[in-house]
Amino acid sequence: MVIDRLKDKYGLIARTSRIQAELAEGAIAGRMVMVAKPQAYMNRSGDPVGDIIRMYGLQCEDVVVIHDDIDLAYERLKIKEKGGDGGHNGLRSLADALGTAAFVRVRMGVGRPDAGIGVVDYVLGEFDADQRLTLERFLSQAVEAAEVILCQGAKEAMNRFNRKP
Repeated sequence: MVIDRLKDKYGLIARTSRIQAELAEGAIAGRMVMVAKPQAYMNRSGDPVGDIIRMYGLQCEDVVVIHDDIDLAYERLKIKEKGGDGGHNGLRSLADALGTAAFVRVRMGVGRPDAGIGVVDYVLGEFDADQRLTLERFLSQAVEAAEVILCQGAKEAMNRFNRKP
């Protein structure tokens, strides 16, 4: 959702590729970027990202990952420069594919599921009515966080977005 908003806001141009990901590139605040939405299963999402890094000669420190996080309350953003996977299969796959966990993350809090609802069903399910009321604002904050990371660096983004509400 955040990647789609970045593509629309900056008119990023879709790129065709053999990689199992939707790619688009263009400029954000004068900086050339490529955005990617892996089209693999979450627990294999690192494979296309690794392919992109190798194919385009990028470095792991060029990677910014935007992901859901059940350990953060809904609507809470947290920026990290590196870290463990926290049980997130997508992050584990990325770290395995890249050989390092030293990549910037925009953690988007989705909260924990209610009792009796499995984590997979919860994170792949629809937003509830209360969440839908604030979803646009939350996504806009995540877009802004990505912009700050790209233009001013992860530390500035952490200073700005890691404050408790």
